[in-house]
Amino acid sequence: VQLQASGGGLVQAGGSLRLSCVTSGTFFSYRTMNWYRQAPGKQRELVATITSAEVTNYIDSVKGRFTISRDNAKKTVYLQMNSLKPEDTAVYYCNTKILNIDYWGEGTQVTVSS
Repeated sequence: VQLQASGGGLVQAGGSLRLSCVTSGTFFSYRTMNWYRQAPGKQRELVATITSAEVTNYIDSVKGRFTISRDNAKKTVYLQMNSLKPEDTAVYYCNTKILNIDYWGEGTQVTVSS
């Protein structure tokens, strides 16, 4: 399984970005998909999750600002990020777990200037 994230960039505080993660392989629609982020000097943290039933979950700091979604036909998961804050600056990674093995895409850098 390969995952390819894109959509990061430099944005001013209050702005928006939409991240995309295209995956390969089969059974995408059955998989829980995740977005993580890692800021400099910090541990990687789980930001948002979407299950096969499209149940979503978010860390408190992004609730009401970020939205995770999926398009099973395109094997793609999205992260719409609105009202961005400087503390959202990080490398963002998409992730899925298959048979207890984590698969990661290359990260995409999000930088929010104040």
